[in-house]
Amino acid sequence: MLRFLIRRTLGAAVILLIISALVFVLFYAAPRDPARIACGKVCTPETLALVKKNLGIDHSLPVQYWDWLKGLFVGRDYTSYGHCDAPCLGYSFQNREPVLATIEDRFPTTVSLALGSSAVFLLFGVGTGMLAAVKQGKALDKIASSASLVASSMQIFVVGVFATYLLVDQWNLLDRASYTPFTDNPGKWFSGLLLPWLVLSLIFTANYTRMTRSQMVESLSEDYVRTARAKGLSRKKVFFRFAWRGAMGPIITIFGLDMGQLLGGAIITEYTFSLQGIGALSVKAVNTNDLPVLLGVILVAAAAIVIFNILVDAVYALVDPRVRLA
Repeated sequence: MLRFLIRRTLGAAVILLIISALVFVLFYAAPRDPARIACGKVCTPETLALVKKNLGIDHSLPVQYWDWLKGLFVGRDYTSYGHCDAPCLGYSFQNREPVLATIEDRFPTTVSLALGSSAVFLLFGVGTGMLAAVKQGKALDKIASSASLVASSMQIFVVGVFATYLLVDQWNLLDRASYTPFTDNPGKWFSGLLLPWLVLSLIFTANYTRMTRSQMVESLSEDYVRTARAKGLSRKKVFFRFAWRGAMGPIITIFGLDMGQLLGGAIITEYTFSLQGIGALSVKAVNTNDLPVLLGVILVAAAAIVIFNILVDAVYALVDPRVRLA
C-alpha cells in the first residue's frame, strides 16, 4: 500500500506540473494582454514596460514559468510587492492581492457546498437505489427510475432560479442562499447553504440512484449471494454483508471523481446562487485575463481530483477484497 501511495503521489506531481505548463502556454495564446488592460486607456510604451515589470511578465515565457514554479518551493521576489513566501502563487493582476490568500478566503465556501451536497446525494441517491433494487419491478422501483431519469435531465441554473423564486420569494420556506462561516454561526451556515445543497444534489442524486440500483441488481444475482442465501443467512445479512459490499466499488470510484470536481469549484451552482467560492473566482480570472489567479485555482482543482482518485483506489481495495493494489 505504501509503495502504491508513493508511486501515485509522484505521478500526481507530474500531472500537476504538466497542467500548470499547459495553462501557462494557453494563457499567452489569448488575444488580450494583461499588462495593457492594467495600464488603462492612456498608456505610453514606457508605462506599459513598467506595468509588465511590476506584474512579472517582462521576461520570456520559459523564464516566467520557471520563476512561478520556483515560487512554489522557495518563494519569489517582486519589484512592487517585495518577497512572497513559499508556497507563492503570485499576486493577482487585477487587485494586486496574494493569490494564495484569495483562494484560502474563497475555499471554505466551496468546501461547505461540496460536503453538504455530497451528504445529501449520497444519502438519498444510494438509499433510493438500494430500495429500488430490493423492490425490483414493483411500483417503488418504477417511480424511482422515472424520477431519476427526469431529474438527471434538469439543469442547475434553471432549477436554482425556480427553487429560489418558489421556496424563498413566494413561500418563505428557506433562507436566501448565502455563506456564513461555520465557526461564526452554525445555524446560519446551514440555513444559508441548504437551498444550494438541495439544488446541486438533485442531478447527482438521480445519477447515484440509477447507478446504485443497477449495481445492486447485478450483485444480487451473483453466485456468492445465492450461495449465502442457500446457507440460510438472513436476508439483511446477505444484503449488507455480501450484495451491498460487492456493489459499492463502482459507486466509490464515481464518488471520488465527483468530490474532486466539486472541491475544484461548483461553478454553475456558485454563479446561480451568487456564492463566492473558487468556482466563481476561476470564471472571473478567465474574464479578466488574470493568470496567477487562474493558475492557482486550476492547481487546487487538479490537486483535489488527483488526491481523491488516490484515496478511491485505496478505499476500493479495502471494500472489495477481490481487488489488490499491485
